[in-house]
Amino acid sequence: MMPTILVGDRIFVNKLAYDLKVPFTRWQIAKWADPQRGDIVVFPSPADGIRLVKRVVAVPGDRIELRDDHLFINDQPASYALIDNGAPSALIVSETVSGKTHPLRIEPQRPALRSFGPVEVPAGRYFMMGDNRDNSGDSRYFGLVSRDHILGRATAVAMSFDYDHYYKPRFERFGHSLP
Repeated sequence: MMPTILVGDRIFVNKLAYDLKVPFTRWQIAKWADPQRGDIVVFPSPADGIRLVKRVVAVPGDRIELRDDHLFINDQPASYALIDNGAPSALIVSETVSGKTHPLRIEPQRPALRSFGPVEVPAGRYFMMGDNRDNSGDSRYFGLVSRDHILGRATAVAMSFDYDHYYKPRFERFGHSLP
């Protein structure tokens, strides 16, 4: 999820954002909302069960397509603007979809699935993608995520430590809201 979430970030996940479940199960007691396009959510990987943090890119009823790294939702193209091209191997751009903007990392030299679809998202399913688009195991590879597998919405960085500098705290990221 770089550049949104950095290595060493510890994130706050609101497990009551969408529903109330019996602890340690997927049994839903009450439901009050559904994930929206642009939300950052936590769920177990359908491939191996490892907990993942990804962005909801398409919701039930959406038609999603990626053409040469350019995202289309319901035949509407996302808009992009360059933020930083200072890194030798990556571009940081902002992606705007349905009025919501977030940063995105593109690594042109990395082999990645740059085109797919179109895919129709059925009821009760969600299409997830990482913000580090070319280095992300996401719905392009493991398929759609069931609504009952979504554990909560990531809302902020609780604390952050720089692993490359002896776990030095990155105080400027403490409490940082996630876009």
